[in-house]
Amino acid sequence: GLDDELRLARAIATFEAIVAERVPAAAGSCRVARLEGFVIDIEADAPIVAQELRLRATELLAVFAATPGGSGVRELRVHVRRGGPRV
Repeated sequence: GLDDELRLARAIATFEAIVAERVPAAAGSCRVARLEGFVIDIEADAPIVAQELRLRATELLAVFAATPGGSGVRELRVHVRRGGPRV
């Protein structure tokens, strides 16, 4: 419903801001693909971006979970986008 869409929009904006601040090299190369229950699913354009996010997952998740947009999230999953980067 509308609450789920608003939660996803808030999560997307929050995650983008956190990545831009904490992992600037990955900014614009990853995005929130899905938010289900306690899990945020992140899509990366390239394996190197996915690896960097996985290495920083604990930090990113802690910061994200502490925000209103990320409340309740306990797990961050990262996968590489099929078909390569968006153009």
